[in-house]
Amino acid sequence: MKKPLCIHSRLSAPALVLTLLLALPAFAAAPLELSEKMAVAEASVQQANTTSNAENAANELQIATAKLISARKALVDKNYVLAQQLADETQVDAQVTLIHAEAERSRKAALESQDAARALKEEINRPTTR
Repeated sequence: MKKPLCIHSRLSAPALVLTLLLALPAFAAAPLELSEKMAVAEASVQQANTTSNAENAANELQIATAKLISARKALVDKNYVLAQQLADETQVDAQVTLIHAEAERSRKAALESQDAARALKEEINRPTTR
């Protein structure tokens, strides 16, 4: 009588194959998830990297760019946990760049509106000569 192929006396060949098939997505998911996170981080920094944002949120953009560079290096060094963490942080920092730049543009627009209102009020209150 032929014995079934088994790794462990309690695990038959079909059970082993099924176990491996069920485990494969877990092994494949980590690098794919990291690749996706890196792509999102890259796209986030590209979106944030505009002239207006560079003027209005230079420090925030610099932080996001530096973290992206560090994430790339960690990926090359096969430090996947650090690469994933930095990719996540890069995405958040790029969003902070966008929000800070928009807030700065809004602040400047508000100041310009106040100046225009002040000039209009002065014009209205200026005595007219006839």
